[in-house]
Amino acid sequence: MTASSARARRAFALPMGLAVASSLVLVPVTTATAAEAAPAATTATTATTATGAAGGEQTSYVVNILPGKLAAALAERAITKAGGTVLKAYDKIGVVVVHSARADFAEKIRKVPGVQSAGATRTTPLAAQSTDDMGAPAVLSEKQQDAAARQADGDEDPLQGLQWDLPAIKADKAHQKSLGSGKVTVAVIDTGVDDTHPDLAANFDRAASVNCVGGVPDTADGAWRPQAGESAHGTHVAGEIAAAKNGIGMTGVAPGVKVSGIKVSQPDGFFYTEAVVCGFMWAAEHGVDVTNNSYYTDPWMFNCTDDPDQKALVHAVGRATAYAELKGAVNIASAGNSDLDLAAKTLPDATSPNDSVPVDREIDPRTCLDIPAQLPGVVTVSATGAKNLKSSYSNYGKGVIDITAPGGDSTSLQTPEAPAVDGRILGTLPGGGYGYMAGTSMAGPHVAGVAALIKSTHPKAPALAVKALLKAQADTMACPEPYDLDGDGVTDAVCEGGKSGAGFYGAGMADALDAVTKR
Repeated sequence: MTASSARARRAFALPMGLAVASSLVLVPVTTATAAEAAPAATTATTATTATGAAGGEQTSYVVNILPGKLAAALAERAITKAGGTVLKAYDKIGVVVVHSARADFAEKIRKVPGVQSAGATRTTPLAAQSTDDMGAPAVLSEKQQDAAARQADGDEDPLQGLQWDLPAIKADKAHQKSLGSGKVTVAVIDTGVDDTHPDLAANFDRAASVNCVGGVPDTADGAWRPQAGESAHGTHVAGEIAAAKNGIGMTGVAPGVKVSGIKVSQPDGFFYTEAVVCGFMWAAEHGVDVTNNSYYTDPWMFNCTDDPDQKALVHAVGRATAYAELKGAVNIASAGNSDLDLAAKTLPDATSPNDSVPVDREIDPRTCLDIPAQLPGVVTVSATGAKNLKSSYSNYGKGVIDITAPGGDSTSLQTPEAPAVDGRILGTLPGGGYGYMAGTSMAGPHVAGVAALIKSTHPKAPALAVKALLKAQADTMACPEPYDLDGDGVTDAVCEGGKSGAGFYGAGMADALDAVTKR
């Protein structure tokens, strides 16, 4: 019951039988002012045929230096001399996004005084992106929607009866007290959000939305939306967080807060470092209170700090998440869908790099990090199913998992109580539809929604306080003894922590009711 595909951390929809996923469970696949915003042509696609002085193919790098404008100016000169072109300099955190066609660029720039680390963000040259389908959610038909609406209680949105996940975190009771504040914004750093969806339009924060693909912000109207053939993942996540309680469709965990779309995934589903850094920086500079991150940063499932390229990626994304938290954002990330114990001494990784030729390797999770989930300060979320047990695919690990929330599972393994009929999680889909998906990608948004409710209740609370309340208010869940989901007599995973359940569930199940009632 593990995910073994080459991109085991992308978004996925569990089929009617058992499927497994990873932090993005479909497959997973940089900040400027509006005046500086680059058009779509400045994304990775731009450099498809570009060549440098050495006549090679362009690739993308991050160069990490001391923060500050002077350091950035000096670095730009050195980068140019080494055969690179600065795409975007984030001088507040000392991260520079660079394109170069020189095969020796990273080696040369690392020798420059003041350069702390530098590395390629991918293992293949920049190339035109495909629009291959990365996996599709199970779409809810009109007939199914009508059937659900007929069973809805008078104060429920028509599809709320299908959302077993809301009572699992007491969100249904929380909504009787508060829907959350419209002054709070959750940024969905993901594959894009369809803000024209009737369940999202009223709660969408355009000013905090952007397209960061390629590492440079594109603020053109609608640039944050998924295009035809691109993943529905980000739109699904947005609905889980903030679908309006408006008498139509479904209900989000925090249906009164705002949601924004920060698109960082390329059309083929890859989340590269330059885009992820841009996403966090945009959120930091645009008043975002919570970020939701249901992906890992490609091309490495785990980034090992003894490798100079991978170390640079850890540094760059780590600086961006820390800056976003300093500016007030609580960063929430999904733990992944490979059924791995992230607290183990060693772990297998046969999927990296996933943009070229993967190699089998054993990694030490203490020095090889899943980013952003395992970065300091980021809230790491595991997933549960309708029976309140760890989802079959969810990563876990005592001391790594901070909190848990519903992410769904195969209906045959964890069957919900009626009127819900599917063990996966309902969400909004581009074009106005609804559908089911499952993964820790679906658990993270539940925690992001609860964090938004806490921020609504405590508007002056800094990020550290919101994180502390998330854990303090969570409902402790004991380790299941044994954990044998399929009933075959074989333990499927070992939970450390006994009555605390910390190995599977961290502090426990996120609690939306406490978020709006405890002051």
